[in-house]
Amino acid sequence: MCYSAQIVADYRKYLRMFGAVLSIRDFVDLFWHRKNDAGVRIPKAMEAPFTEASTGDEGTIKALIDEYVAEQKLRYEQELFKQRTRLADAERKLAAKHTKAAAESQRISSSKIDWAMGKLSDLRRTDLLDRDSRIFPGWYALVMVEENGQRVLKPMRYQCRPCGKPAFYDTKYPGTYNARRDNLTGFWREQFGYSHGVMLATAFYENVARHKAEHRELAPGEKESNLVLEFRPRPEQEMLVACLWSRWTAPGQPDLLSFAAITDEPPPEVAAAGHDRCIVPIRRENLDLWLRPDPRVLDAQFSILDDRERPYYEHRMVA
Repeated sequence: MCYSAQIVADYRKYLRMFGAVLSIRDFVDLFWHRKNDAGVRIPKAMEAPFTEASTGDEGTIKALIDEYVAEQKLRYEQELFKQRTRLADAERKLAAKHTKAAAESQRISSSKIDWAMGKLSDLRRTDLLDRDSRIFPGWYALVMVEENGQRVLKPMRYQCRPCGKPAFYDTKYPGTYNARRDNLTGFWREQFGYSHGVMLATAFYENVARHKAEHRELAPGEKESNLVLEFRPRPEQEMLVACLWSRWTAPGQPDLLSFAAITDEPPPEVAAAGHDRCIVPIRRENLDLWLRPDPRVLDAQFSILDDRERPYYEHRMVA
């Protein structure tokens, strides 16, 4: 399962590379919705291209981002004040008498102070780091689709909730950020052949059992533990990751655009690292055929997945 990915988060690159247009209303709706839903997670690098906007819908998005940043800043400053007060109280008690409760309060408040200061630092900085364009399940990313003969870029949540399904699918099927190739005509039959997209990514991350990565059996009494491995294509490239997507609607609820990355059997180097799945990067020359699927000819879509880019995936441990 590709549980995380390093994405190209600047929409302007899609516009330059593919002649895509921005589905601006979907972006406005997303940033507006985030004001009232703390669960909406947007990478900082997706916000950055809008920071210089001043007019039109892009100016509206900038204003929504500024409002959100101001609200978050106030939240973290209030938490910082609360925890500094708690820390001072704990240290005053410890100075008079050492107690387990006061020591624990000192430890927790110190940790929360560091957390709040880190969040404030992230809000203030303008230079982007690699982690600012990394997504996880539930986070938003840029996905390119085709509508009315035009390549269109939309913001979508990385965990697909198929249209017509209840909202509890998110918890009933938590792994729906990936679509297994061997289930495309099963669970994903209403998306495969109908609603295809691509996401530009430069790396993907997998949870791998430590003993599998080390090519050994579990020792007697040893509990299974995980490693997080980063896989990057060599030569370095921006991969066109094959995706399925859906626009979920329900009465009284905001529309939800969401997607899943297609995964397949791994190449030898990924399998040797201890993982059994891999994303599918399609070839640039197959892009139009992928974005214009014909549900009557699914074999053609499977052929595109077979005729994929096949870089060598170099891996390293990141956690």
